[in-house]
Amino acid sequence: MRVTRIFAAAVIALASTLSMFAQADDAADKAIRKALETLQLELPVDSIASSPLSGLYEVKLKGGRVLYASADGQFVMQGYLFQIKDGKPVNLTEKTERLAISKTINGIPAGDMVVYPAIGETKSHITVFTDTTCPYCHKLHAEVPELNRLGIEVRYVAFPRQGLGSPGDEQLQAVWCSKDRKGAMDRMVTGKNIEAPKCANPVSKQFAIGQSIGVNGTPAIVLADGQVIPGYQPAKQVAKLALGTQ
Repeated sequence: MRVTRIFAAAVIALASTLSMFAQADDAADKAIRKALETLQLELPVDSIASSPLSGLYEVKLKGGRVLYASADGQFVMQGYLFQIKDGKPVNLTEKTERLAISKTINGIPAGDMVVYPAIGETKSHITVFTDTTCPYCHKLHAEVPELNRLGIEVRYVAFPRQGLGSPGDEQLQAVWCSKDRKGAMDRMVTGKNIEAPKCANPVSKQFAIGQSIGVNGTPAIVLADGQVIPGYQPAKQVAKLALGTQ
């Protein structure tokens, strides 16, 4: 009987402690959200939760980027949080952001992309934010066949680097509104003009997704694990990163 009473008391104490933590987290959530309103962030907050560092809260923004804040919301910072584990630094911020970015990017429907499948076995895939007016995008596009031969599927999404309404935006919309998107993309990057009737297309939505994960130029390559590689990289280097052989 004594053991039963001790166990019951322990359960009540634990429940009380958990309730206190929940109330504290709820208070921190409200304080941090109120503080963030003053920053006028362009991206909405997805979630706020305790970080691995006591007293510091992790703020996840839509798209995947992370901020940190004190429980009272008086201090907000952007930067990397490292944990020294077994004598080695682990970038906790990068791990969190990659997971969120991977979820965002891999959630884009295949039908909304221009996809160049791998030849033979698909070993991995990359998602490329591209602009048909971008010379380095043209250079990367010329190496897509090599990436495909190496087992890498290349998925294009649109990112008009000069903004919506720019010549690049018009070109990308024409590609996405073409019956043969791959053929239109191939012709467009070689300087050939294409015409396609206006249609409902995902260009502006993909542009917003790119901005939400921090893309500010093209090409921007996103690996399957959510790692973002800004700028052009040779096919062999991209393949090493995509396949995790580097």
